[in-house]
Amino acid sequence: MAGSQSNARLRADAGAPTSGVIHVRTRLTADFTVISNALAQRCGSAVTVGVAVYILSLPTGAPVTIAALCGHFSEGEILISRALRELEAAGYLERRRERLSSGQIRTRTYFYDVPGGDGPDSPPGPPKPPRPRTRPVVQEPASPLPEVAPTPSPAEPESPAPSLADADPKAVAVLIALRRVDPRLVLSEREAARLAPAVAEWLAAGVGAHEITELLTVRLPDRFRARPASFLAFRLRETPLPVPPSAPLPVTVERPAVLPFQTCDGCERAFRAEEPGHCRSCRNHLAGEHLRVAG
Repeated sequence: MAGSQSNARLRADAGAPTSGVIHVRTRLTADFTVISNALAQRCGSAVTVGVAVYILSLPTGAPVTIAALCGHFSEGEILISRALRELEAAGYLERRRERLSSGQIRTRTYFYDVPGGDGPDSPPGPPKPPRPRTRPVVQEPASPLPEVAPTPSPAEPESPAPSLADADPKAVAVLIALRRVDPRLVLSEREAARLAPAVAEWLAAGVGAHEITELLTVRLPDRFRARPASFLAFRLRETPLPVPPSAPLPVTVERPAVLPFQTCDGCERAFRAEEPGHCRSCRNHLAGEHLRVAG
């Protein structure tokens, strides 16, 4: 007898969305990390979310320096350092300077899965000073004093913005010429005035304009996430000052060969000459005798 056949669908698709992502869940029992939706769905840079997820997946004590993160990700130091600053500003990352029992000071990095969270692994805060035990003092009501309007504090003078007229013209010329190498390196007057002192320092150290241009434009990123002036300021600040080329050694002047000593055939004095013969005095005397005889 043949078996009965069912017309029911193998998989119920009631309630399945008609568009968008469909999750295929797998229950994990090991090698997983719990991440809050606030962090996973954080708006902004994907590099920031990726760095945060990677740090949360690491064991306690793993290095999370910029060099260690750059060794794992393909992004450079600029994007990694910017991601760490964003996480620190959002409250996920905290750097503390702690003193060891030996007296040395080190910097410890704490990472929170929830900003401002107070979990069991949260670092202890600084101890609060004990409250003094004093008896309450009963004060007699004093006569009300007339209210005095507070004197407004004078506003602090703002630092003047850098002016292009006060900058080194040679440094400004180097910055303006960068657009010839890459058209994206277009700077405003304020940006050029802000970067000119660092370029002038390199020029004063003996580095030529061509070398500075090459150092600022080598291996540029395909896309700038901020103004090009910020990228140039980072290179001027983080790149070690190049050592200027050493001055060429002076050309040595070859000395003439020293002639050997000869003995004069007339007065037997020593004189320098290539071949034996008479000294200068004897030659002059012989020349005078020949003139006298000829006359």
